[in-house]
Amino acid sequence: MSEYENYETIARRYIDIWNEQDPGKRRALIDEVYTAGATYTDPLAAVAGAAEIDAVVDGAQQQFAGLRFGLGAVDGHHDLARFTWELGAPGAEPLVVGFDVIVLEEGRIAHVHGFLDKVPG
Repeated sequence: MSEYENYETIARRYIDIWNEQDPGKRRALIDEVYTAGATYTDPLAAVAGAAEIDAVVDGAQQQFAGLRFGLGAVDGHHDLARFTWELGAPGAEPLVVGFDVIVLEEGRIAHVHGFLDKVPG
């Protein structure tokens, strides 16, 4: 697997977590994809650890029920990856657009730095 394919794979797994509706499956994905002490920071949240990351994802799912996250362009180098994502109904204009940077440790996400480019008014 090339370095780029690894960044693409981890970004897709990250988006899978945000779309997983089953709490047990979502938590298992978080435990697999993130390091034990992982952090997640965006303009609306700053949390650490699997339970707090899971709570942020659950909150977003409750707030935007029925919408799905989609992955945009992925790029990376060394232990960093960046990618765009969208949240919306399939085939419709996205309601939310963001840009995330992840820091990897041994192939798992250690830190997420999220940015919101488009949010509902």
